[in-house]
Amino acid sequence: MEPRHPEGSIDRSGSMQGKPTGRAIVIGPYLRMRRDDAGTPQAGHAMRDTDARLDEAAGLARAIDLDVASAIIAPVTRIRPATYLGKGKVEELTGLITAEGADLVVMDCALSPIQQRNLEKAWSTKVLDRTGLILEIFGRRAKTKEGALQVELAHLNYQRSRLVRSWTHLERQRGGFGFMGGPGETQIEADRRLIGDRITRLENELKKVQATRRLHRAGRKRVPYRVVALVGYTNAGKSTLFNRLTRADVQAADMLFATLDPTLRALTLPHGGKAMLSDTVGFISNLPTQLVAAFRATLEEVMEADVILHVRDISHEDAEAQQHDVEAVLRQLGIDPEHGARILEVWNKIDRFDADQRENLQNIAARRSTEVPCFLVSAETGEGLDRLLGAIEDRLAATRTTLDLSVDASDGAAISWLHRNSEVLAKELRDGRYDMTVRVDETKRDILVNRYAAIPHPL
Repeated sequence: MEPRHPEGSIDRSGSMQGKPTGRAIVIGPYLRMRRDDAGTPQAGHAMRDTDARLDEAAGLARAIDLDVASAIIAPVTRIRPATYLGKGKVEELTGLITAEGADLVVMDCALSPIQQRNLEKAWSTKVLDRTGLILEIFGRRAKTKEGALQVELAHLNYQRSRLVRSWTHLERQRGGFGFMGGPGETQIEADRRLIGDRITRLENELKKVQATRRLHRAGRKRVPYRVVALVGYTNAGKSTLFNRLTRADVQAADMLFATLDPTLRALTLPHGGKAMLSDTVGFISNLPTQLVAAFRATLEEVMEADVILHVRDISHEDAEAQQHDVEAVLRQLGIDPEHGARILEVWNKIDRFDADQRENLQNIAARRSTEVPCFLVSAETGEGLDRLLGAIEDRLAATRTTLDLSVDASDGAAISWLHRNSEVLAKELRDGRYDMTVRVDETKRDILVNRYAAIPHPL
């Protein structure tokens, strides 16, 4: 039998450091009718295959190096307030948990503190729900100070609802802000007021982070750099696409939430213009509201972006359901997914299809509304990226002004300034002067008109 408790220490954000050695069982307690207690369908689940949901839950567990001994679906007809599952199902699973020697059970649902505590008593092992599991992953992946602050804030808000004084010896092992272990029983008696004070301090620190990001964005607006943000379901290939477009070396792996901390790199457009490409955290179904709120400072890069690329793993069996999950998070951020002038849909991983399947996808894409176009690409091979870059440039150009002007060929300072502060679309030497066609932000238009007698380029 494996050790009863995973090894490793917990850092300040509540994430375990080091590889856990415990065995885990993943349970998918999915409603047969896919309806909640009020009788309404569960949001985002109507189109999702239960096997795919279970595979995703097991993938989340493996993302923090858990040894998944077994993954099973436990269908339920209705949610029980005390244990989520029915009494008979709880007893049935007790035998499996004992036989597997599991020291952790992952429930692919959101559990109330009472449900979590009762299940732990019934199974004599730790129980982690979907929210706690995702928070644990984020805690392990956060590398920057900003990311750690945001994860710790989400951990504390989640943990505060689970501070009860009637825990048994099993719950005492969980103390602190972590979930798969803890610094001991001293944290069990932690006063809610102390947790609240820590949350207040974190929120104040994050306000400083937001202020710093606003300054950075203001600085970028003073130069002709626009922001293009990548969003999408986790493991859709955003980081691979980011690396391909910017020649960066951001970690890209076939795993859930491989990237957490946001990264910005310069993106070169077809006509030589520049934009900033932002790679952000991946979304997932039932993304905890604590994380959406805590990561708002990071997600402001998406909210403020001039163009948003919604990257989809079009080869995934649940690609359509994943699309709806991403759109739901975008709506939480106040972004309209149907806003075609700002959002471009990128169908990634087309290299996984044969010629006939690819032609079928191209026909489907061609029938899409021109208001919300989609682009078939392979971040792995680079196929289709030229067309995508052209579309990005066109979208960014829609809010810019194209001007014609003439500069003395000997005026190197002026020519250098134009190359730094505008997109040079054409340049021709004629009679000792450069006739140039440039594209600039409205903020630079008056400078070019007054300094170089620039005139609007004829359409």
